[in-house]
Amino acid sequence: MIRRGAWLLILCTSCAGLSACRVTAPGRAETGLAQWTKKHITVKGKQDRNPLADSMQTRKDGKEAFGHYCVVCHGLDGQNTGVPFAANLSPPVPSLASKDVQGYSDGQLKWIIENGIAPSGMPASREILNDDEMWSIVVYLRHLPSQGSLGEPSIYSGEKNDEN
Repeated sequence: MIRRGAWLLILCTSCAGLSACRVTAPGRAETGLAQWTKKHITVKGKQDRNPLADSMQTRKDGKEAFGHYCVVCHGLDGQNTGVPFAANLSPPVPSLASKDVQGYSDGQLKWIIENGIAPSGMPASREILNDDEMWSIVVYLRHLPSQGSLGEPSIYSGEKNDEN
């Protein structure tokens, strides 16, 4: 039989242990380590070169492919404008204009589009987009418009706008 004092000790220890199990946003060190690991270990394709020229037509094609596949999570401008859940996911949906994303090589960006990033919300598109569409999106990502300049995706705003 366990004495009353032992029960109190077990209860206090359990409560203390459970309070340590709360979910918090990652700190700077954890975020930095995760970014470094993705960039240098997890994400492949660093040496792959984009076979498409950086031209107005390629940018237009990239914007169109982006509009069909990426705007639901990244917004029309690639910077989450009008995406109500972007900051609430864990990890949050990154701005594609951010230093971290723009720091990837073209090959790494194509690899991310093609394969996704687990366990984040970034899905793989290998069965949905072809290579030219993925490479053209990479070109578009290098020339994103200013944040908010294209408005919000109509799926969230309810307004009809030109998403291509």
